Order: sequence, then C-alpha cells, then structure tokens
Amino acid sequence: MTDNGQDVVTSPADQTTGRPGDGAGIELTILMPCLNEARTLPLCIGKALGFLARSGVIGEVLVADNGSTDGSQALALAHGARVVEVAAKGYGSALIGGIRAARGRCVILADSDDSYDFGELDAFVARLRDGWHLVIGNRFAGGIRPGAMPFLHRYLGNPVLTTIGRVLYRSPCGDFHCGLRGFDRAAILGLDLRASGMEFASEMIVKAAVHGLRVTEVPTTLSPDGRDRAPHLRSWHDGWRHLRFLLLFSPRWLFFYPGAVMFGVGTLVMLRLVIGPVVIASVGFDINSLQYASAATVIGWQSMIFWVCAKVHGTIEGIVPPDPGFERVLGCMTLERSLLASLALFMVGLLLAIGSVADWGAGGFHALDPSHSMRLVIPAVTVMLAAVQSAYGAVFVTFLNISTSKHVAGET
Repeated sequence: MTDNGQDVVTSPADQTTGRPGDGAGIELTILMPCLNEARTLPLCIGKALGFLARSGVIGEVLVADNGSTDGSQALALAHGARVVEVAAKGYGSALIGGIRAARGRCVILADSDDSYDFGELDAFVARLRDGWHLVIGNRFAGGIRPGAMPFLHRYLGNPVLTTIGRVLYRSPCGDFHCGLRGFDRAAILGLDLRASGMEFASEMIVKAAVHGLRVTEVPTTLSPDGRDRAPHLRSWHDGWRHLRFLLLFSPRWLFFYPGAVMFGVGTLVMLRLVIGPVVIASVGFDINSLQYASAATVIGWQSMIFWVCAKVHGTIEGIVPPDPGFERVLGCMTLERSLLASLALFMVGLLLAIGSVADWGAGGFHALDPSHSMRLVIPAVTVMLAAVQSAYGAVFVTFLNISTSKHVAGET
C-alpha cells in the first residue's frame, strides 16, 4: 500500500538501479498514466528505460493504471516498470495516485500512447536540476507533426484556453494542456491537487502560478499516438471542464468584475430614471427600464457578494493566494457590523416604501399612476433586497470562517 491507500504491484527489483526498489537515491520517476494501452505501453517503457540508461539518471518507470482490462499491468511489469493500481477513475485521479506513489525526487509524466518521446527528456532533467519547480512542454514551440492534434484543438481549443489561463493567472506557459511535464515532487504535492479529470493539467499550472512556484517551458514535439482506438479525450466535454475550472479558480473575473459593472450601470440608470423618463434619439426610457435597471443592480450586488464568499473559500482551500488588504477589510466587517449595516440599508428601503404609501394616501388611496408611483416603489424594493442579500452574505462568510477555525483547531 502507498501513503494514499492505493494498492501497488511492483516488479521484483528496481530495473534502473539493480536493487530492491526502496526509493533510496532515486532522482527521477518517469510516470505514465494508463488505461488499456497494451499496444503502446511496452514501447514507451522501453524508451524511458533507455533514457535512464543512456543519461545515467538514477530513476524508475512507474505506470499508474486506472483499471485496464487488456493486460497492460502485466506488460508493464514484464518490461521493467513498477505499477500502481489507482481505483478512482479519471486522468487526474490516476496521476495523483502515481505522483504520491513515486519514489523519485522529481517526476516527469506523459501519456503512454507514444505521442511523446520518453527517450528525449534531457532538457526536462536539466531544468529540474537547475531548481525549477515545474517544467511544461510546449508543443507549439517544439512542433506538432501531421495528424497529431485535431484542427479544432490546435487552432481554437488550446490557444483560447491557454490565453485565458495566461491572462487570469499571469502564467508564463504557452501550452496549458501539454501532457509532457516534469516537476519537483514535493512542491507539487504541496499544491494539494484534486481534479480527477482532464482539467488536472490546468489545475497544476494554475496552482503553481498562484503559489509562486518557479515555472518554465521546454519545446516539445507531439507525434500521432500509436493507439488503434479512439482517445479517451472528449473535446467539447473536457474543454468545458478546463474552462469551468479556469473561471472558478478566478472569482474576481467570474463574479466581481461582471457584478461591479452590472451594479454600477444599474444604479446610475435607476438614479436617473427616478427623476423622470429619458428620451434618447426618439427612444423613451421609463419605468420599464427602471425595473430592468433595478434587476441589474440586485444581480450585480449579489455577484459581488458571491465574489467575497468565493475569495474567502478560495483562500481557505489554497486556491487563491492570501490578500492582506482584503483580509484587513474583511476583519473590520465583523458579523455584527455587517448586520447593523444591512439593517440600516433595509431601513432606508423601508422609509422609501413608507414614502410611497404616504404618497398614495395623499391621493386618497385611489388608483395609482404607475409612471409616478413606481419611481419610489422600485428603488425601495431594490434597496431592501440588497440589504437582505448583504445580511445573508455576512452570515455565510462567518460560517466559512468558523469552519476554518475548527479545522485549524483540529490540526493543532
């Protein structure tokens, strides 16, 4: 059993060191995730072992098998690799299990479909020895051979997702989804990677950037895989999972910026339409537009509250780095102060509502003119809704912090 509870099947001796595989002195683990790769796995293992023999690097070849039914496990053992059986399904699960079971100080991983050349890892080893924590292959810099990457992946999916990742997380990587990468095992384990699917590739780069690891690239050649079946990758499904992951790990772009724009525009439009209708280029804006502006204000305010909650949760989980300024402001806004502020805001809305009722009474409680009465009713409802949202948001953030305190107390 490994330290993560995974069942491990090992070869009788470490084929790269010639002695029992106790992990002592192993510099490099070459890790291959595997799910029914009997056709190409022996070739990949042979290239990896050949690299170790040629380069003199003390290492091992480890296959993280994710439930193969084609005899891949026996083939891996027969060709000199060690095998870790990972029960949890998914590309990310297999790699997390493999990384935890690895014996090397450093790990280089790639798919076992022969699309990357395990015999040419010199540049990765050199960068790792220079102290880089994460070394990512760049297929666009190294070359993509004909038929190796689908058109949509090459010219749409990978460039778009990589650009989003670079912008949101200020990462230097030019190829977020390259499957060939090397890293310092201890540094990557410290990131607490959790993604079970293909988005694991993005999680590693994003968390490395967030936590300030030293990241560099190596030009890498991608060749057509040697499979005789369809790949496990599902283009649109896995692409969406990558995009969803990138956005969820950046709550500022997902919640705060869109919310701030909606709240600002909605509030400004409301303030103007409360005074009276507006005509722009013969197009009139009146109470219907006031109602939509109110909706934008409420949605925008809720979005910004979600940002606060997501940022607090992200900091707790190590998803986003600590922000001293944010934490100081949050420290000043205790639950009691937040609830008092929400109550004060609610009272403002209630006063507006009372004013609208008083205005109605001044007219003898007769039928109202919506174009007049709604200019008070809509702002009143808007302010009261914002107050309730603020109160619930403050309570939820307090729940998050209580959960953190209990977790810390349990550790100490």
